[in-house]
Amino acid sequence: MKHSTTQQTRRGRGGPARRVGRTLAFVLPLVLVLSGTLAVSRVNWSGSSSDPMLTAADTAMSAGTSRAAKRAPQDVLRDQLLTELQEQNPGVALTHLQQAVDDRPSLARHCASLARALGQAAVRVYGPTRAQSYARPVCDTAFATGVAAAHR
Repeated sequence: MKHSTTQQTRRGRGGPARRVGRTLAFVLPLVLVLSGTLAVSRVNWSGSSSDPMLTAADTAMSAGTSRAAKRAPQDVLRDQLLTELQEQNPGVALTHLQQAVDDRPSLARHCASLARALGQAAVRVYGPTRAQSYARPVCDTAFATGVAAAHR
């Protein structure tokens, strides 16, 4: 008999804190799913810049001359990365390549060719041994492939 009264006492306790907790447990996942869905729907997955809302990466890439605005995004990115490679080092260029691909998924299909071009340029600027020391798994092993191809 005592057991049954303990059970009733537990059900009766909790009050507003328990109701708020239950409400949050139900509403919070819905809010997170909806906000995530809205965030993903705002991303320009096509890669075309017809959307009036430009990101900072889009603006930085097309901020060059009017001739650069007519060029393909991967060509503009290649030029920027090669300049960074010469002015700083291949590690910085590879990091920016990875960030650009993460920011604009449409560049992913060009990632290997861009990394290979960086590898070949790194051999010209730094020599094969030092260029190979900057290799990392950006776009698989395309950078290392470019270093090896330029070293032959």
